Amino acid sequence: MTPTTPAEPTTLLSAEDKLTIVNQHIRNLDYSIYGAELDIMVENASQTPDADRLATLNAQLTALNAKRAVLVTEQQSIVE
Repeated sequence: MTPTTPAEPTTLLSAEDKLTIVNQHIRNLDYSIYGAELDIMVENASQTPDADRLATLNAQLTALNAKRAVLVTEQQSIVE
């Protein structure tokens, strides 16, 4: 199943309201990204780091960064 792009949102939110919401989402992702980075550091610090766990954590970090990039693009489009 392929993801679909939602139709252009039709809301009555002001640009300021939208920016506040996007910024909150970015902040939440920043927390998650930092948490994933800590998990990677902790796993690497163990005597025998689990390669599968590290691969999973790195994949999660990549996905989080991709989501953040989408939100930054949206943030920029609101500001313009």
